Amino acid sequence: MNMNRRDALRLGAISVAAAATTLTGCAYGEAKPSKKENKTNSSVGMGTPAPLPPATGKRVVVVGGGWSGLSVAKYTKKFAPNADVVLVEQRTEFISCPISNLYLVGEVDLEFLTHDYLQAARENKYTYFNATAIGIDKANKIIKTSNGDIKYDYLVLAPGIDYDYSAWNVDTVTEQRLRSEYPAAFIPGSEHMTLKAKLEDFEGGNFILTVPGGNYRCLPAPYERACLIADYFKKNEIEGKVILLDENPDITIKKEGFQSSFDEMYKDYIEYHPNSKIMSIDLDKKVVVAGEFDEEYSFEDAAFYPHVRGGKLLEVCGVAKDNVFNKKVGNIDPFTYEVIGEKDIFVSGDARPMGYSKSGNTSNSEGHYIGKLIAQRVNGKKDIPWKSPLTVCYSAVSARPIHAISVRAEYEFEGKKLKGFTNVDLSQQWRGKTGLNNGKALNEWAKGMFRDMFNA
Repeated sequence: MNMNRRDALRLGAISVAAAATTLTGCAYGEAKPSKKENKTNSSVGMGTPAPLPPATGKRVVVVGGGWSGLSVAKYTKKFAPNADVVLVEQRTEFISCPISNLYLVGEVDLEFLTHDYLQAARENKYTYFNATAIGIDKANKIIKTSNGDIKYDYLVLAPGIDYDYSAWNVDTVTEQRLRSEYPAAFIPGSEHMTLKAKLEDFEGGNFILTVPGGNYRCLPAPYERACLIADYFKKNEIEGKVILLDENPDITIKKEGFQSSFDEMYKDYIEYHPNSKIMSIDLDKKVVVAGEFDEEYSFEDAAFYPHVRGGKLLEVCGVAKDNVFNKKVGNIDPFTYEVIGEKDIFVSGDARPMGYSKSGNTSNSEGHYIGKLIAQRVNGKKDIPWKSPLTVCYSAVSARPIHAISVRAEYEFEGKKLKGFTNVDLSQQWRGKTGLNNGKALNEWAKGMFRDMFNA
């Protein structure tokens, strides 16, 4: 494993954040509110006020510093300067999941993905509060954190995703081994460092990747990752093959672009298997059984991507009827992002159940809208009209130089039912100048997104 000094320092910081996450997980599983607390939808907290100055105006608390939470905090403060905006985030620094596939193959460094929460808060005039949210008192409008209680007027929950291994019917020991030894690398940080090290140490054989069913984080990302790892094997003359087990009946998005790259560039490096839901995993023998005909696939290494669900904080706060995306979820107003029946509580970003793409640009654009909506309420004005999230996604199919394909789309409804994409602009041509231009646009898009979230 090759790790420079900067990456080592980053890993140390991430380990601290991971420890906080683990402790929070214990709180989720073990906290047992009393009957009195259940009546008020409370949960166990620190019981003392957080060390924050008194609110100078309506207090808006945003829990979660991902692509959506950062955008909500910035745009609430921008359009309601008198609001007291607090971003609660357990990590000490931001690391991006979008663009991370390029990090895995050495095309960008960790510094490009890593950004400063304090900078974002300073430049956009809100407060960054480093703590873990552990519960809520809805009756008294208090969010409980590992560093004290915070009273709010408006609360935005943007905790991102958690993994859901239940569809694979694995026991808790196997699940923990999957998380530790074969992480999906779709929650940014240590998982990505582990997967990068796996690729650097890989000497050959089968490398398994999986594509989950349902609405998972970043639909094209597993196919992009397969391309980039195959490209890495090819350019480094590694006798390896990517075995891509897709639970879906076909490539879920940008099919023509990905399929043509599989066929033309990586015929000897990618085996694509649709309808391949995992039926069993033997990590000791390194064998996976998948698909309706129980096909066996041996592997030397792997990154197993399971189904996803909204962050468990939604369950802790009692705002999700059913937090598994592939089942019934209906507790969020699709146009205001408000929790139905819970005034002044919103859910934003990848944790929300609406069928929008769970991607960076989608979450960022939602954050713009929700921030403006809350600002209107803070300012005592009427709600703004609903605005569709914007999905902009560039997917690299090779590196050095980057060739990419892209999609840009919005969404439309029939009543309160999501109808699907509208205003779609799809570029599936990765060959020649078009692919190179898409590759350049990918890099500039990322820079623009980071500026939007972290600069004034």
